Formats: sequence, structure tokens, C-alpha cells
Amino acid sequence: MRLCVCLVLLSFTLGASADWSAIPRAGRFALDAAGGAWDMFKAYWDMREANYKDADKYFHARGNYDAAQRGPGGAWAARVISDARENWQSDVSGRGAEDTRADQEANEWGRNGGDPNRYRPKGLPSKY
Repeated sequence: MRLCVCLVLLSFTLGASADWSAIPRAGRFALDAAGGAWDMFKAYWDMREANYKDADKYFHARGNYDAAQRGPGGAWAARVISDARENWQSDVSGRGAEDTRADQEANEWGRNGGDPNRYRPKGLPSKY
């Protein structure tokens, strides 16, 4: 009986001192991150579909921009996905450090709220 009373009192104490407002924020972060990952996938899919010369920086910036507009979770997802892709690409594709640096510049530009059209090549269909 004493153990049960102690557990109940401990539960009340922990419940009263817990920051319950963190739960909705954590949920919002997770939803934003999932949406940001979707935005990154959509930009990648559009880049593949467009298959347009010199458009990759535009799609990097656009994916990061769209994801970051969702909030901190979206910006986090964009950074993680962009860094992972560039690390993999620089190791496997052999495109070199200069291409990786330029891609990361476009990623950061979009993630920081810069207009992705800065990197838009002339003639890219308006669908994108």
C-alpha cells in the first residue's frame, strides 16, 4: 500500500512539474519535418521530370525554401536531407568539391528565405 501511495504522489509531482506545452510543439516540429521532407522529394521529382540543363541549383533552392517555410521542423529536414545528399554525392559521383559547394550555397539560400528564382535558368518551363 505504501508503494502505491508513493507512486501516486510521485506521478502527481512529475505531472505538475512537467512542461506539457512541449508535447504540441514536438508534434508540430515532427509534422513540419515530414512536410519538409515531402517538399524536398517534390523538388527532386520535379528536377528529374524537367531534365533541364543547369536547373539543379534552382531545384536545390526551391526544395529548401519550400521546406523551411513550414517552420523549424521543415528547415531541419531540409538541412539533414541536403547535407546527406551532398555528402553522398561528393563521395560517389565524383562531381567534385566545387559542385558540392555550389549546391550547398543554393540549399542555404533557399533555406534562409532567399528567392529560388535567383538560380532559375532561362527557358525552364513555368510549370516548375
